[in-house]
Amino acid sequence: MMINRRTITTALMAGAMALGLGTAASAQDVTKIRFTLDWKYQAMHSWYYLAIDKGYFAAEKLDVTVDQGEGSAATVNRIMSGAYDAGFGDVNAIIQNASTKPADTPTMVYMIYNQPPFGIVLKANSPIRTPKDLEGKKLGGPTGSATTRLFPVFAKLNGVDASKVEVLNMAPNLQEQMLVQDQVHGSMIFTATSYMNLVGMKLDPDKDFRWMNFGDFGVDIYSNGVMVSPKLLKDNPAAVRGLVKAVNKALMETIANPDAAIDALMKREPLLNRDVEKRRLQFAFKNLMLSKEAAEIGFGDIKDDRMTKAIGYVGEAYGLTTLPKADQVFNRSFLPPVAERTVKMMTN
Repeated sequence: MMINRRTITTALMAGAMALGLGTAASAQDVTKIRFTLDWKYQAMHSWYYLAIDKGYFAAEKLDVTVDQGEGSAATVNRIMSGAYDAGFGDVNAIIQNASTKPADTPTMVYMIYNQPPFGIVLKANSPIRTPKDLEGKKLGGPTGSATTRLFPVFAKLNGVDASKVEVLNMAPNLQEQMLVQDQVHGSMIFTATSYMNLVGMKLDPDKDFRWMNFGDFGVDIYSNGVMVSPKLLKDNPAAVRGLVKAVNKALMETIANPDAAIDALMKREPLLNRDVEKRRLQFAFKNLMLSKEAAEIGFGDIKDDRMTKAIGYVGEAYGLTTLPKADQVFNRSFLPPVAERTVKMMTN
């Protein structure tokens, strides 16, 4: 059979065009997601990097870029600005924004901090044993922090006259130092951060200090999880489902094998102290994540009645005139089956 040069050239061009179109089609099938964290590199971000390294996002046809954050509440603002499609942040900030800008506010689709990280840290030898003992004492806390804003709710629920508690405004990085120096009787803190700050000060946060967690005294609210923009939720629900599936898979793997997740984190920031971050992760598992409720209903989900009550507490703390419904701030329809989200409560 005779094949001339023109036939070969034509065939090669056709093949190249077909290959190019196929590559372009494949690229178009991948959804790019800009994802913001709540803070700088920490152990509680490790599962996102594990999902990247293990190809869990890629398996869902997602190209996820993860950036460091500027605070749990800032995650909501970043998404509302259009700079990010999704992120890891505080559902209570969603509640606040949904009160005034419901159409622009992101929706949480996967709850991670089932227990609130807000509380008061005290010295172990402090005479403060109950919330009522706070009357006549001095507490320190940043004026705009969620813990400080929620303190009046905590006080009301526990019969404390908040007007009898002096609150000293202080920078977040001074809270533990001023407590150690007895400049305040207690500090209103974010527990996971304060715990590790004390470790960094060569103190023992379990023996030298006591923790009055708001969640143990009636302020039963939720906190951080994965949230997505209204646009992503509406325009590409398949991408939202894939994002949640990949995060859940990586998180379940992190719970089973923390070292693998810490490895993924250390690749991004080798200057972190590996032992400190692993201890931070274990603290988060025990105190914020692996709760009785999570074991009961599956990790990532919430109880609507509890969320409704939490919305009321947040509304009271921030003076909201309009309160969103539970299904306006949390959407469970993208969660994987319960069997894929089953965890055991950590008891030690």
